[in-house]
Amino acid sequence: MLKDFRAFIARGNVLDLAVGVIIGGAFATITKSLTDDIIMPVVGALFGGFDFSSYFIRLGAIPADYKGSVDSYAQLKAAGVPLLGYGEFLTVVINFVILAFIVFLLMRSVNKVIATVEREKAAGTAEPAAEPAEVVLLREIRDELKGRGAVPPTA
Repeated sequence: MLKDFRAFIARGNVLDLAVGVIIGGAFATITKSLTDDIIMPVVGALFGGFDFSSYFIRLGAIPADYKGSVDSYAQLKAAGVPLLGYGEFLTVVINFVILAFIVFLLMRSVNKVIATVEREKAAGTAEPAAEPAEVVLLREIRDELKGRGAVPPTA
């Protein structure tokens, strides 16, 4: 069983998957920064400067010893107040759509490159063009003269 597991892990597909997961994690970090630091502020500015994460519904009471803002989702959540954070959910959905669009663009570009390479490969493996009739005729003449002994054999 251990031998089979080792063979499974050593296969290229598993290693490719591991590399993909690692690169995907790094890519997700970049996309999160793009969304949080560039896109969402622009969207917020277009819609009056609001932050989506500030939209929530309080589902329970605020503790008596709470000292933070009653409008801060992060502070209320940290204090253990039950919240329905639909603004955070909206932010995550927007992040997903942006990530999916970026992956779509990436895969579209990769597919175009692959198609170009395959076309060039197919064009390169085509049968060579037929020799011109003059070349064929000259070879026949040479071979006939060799057969008569009129031309010394070439190496």
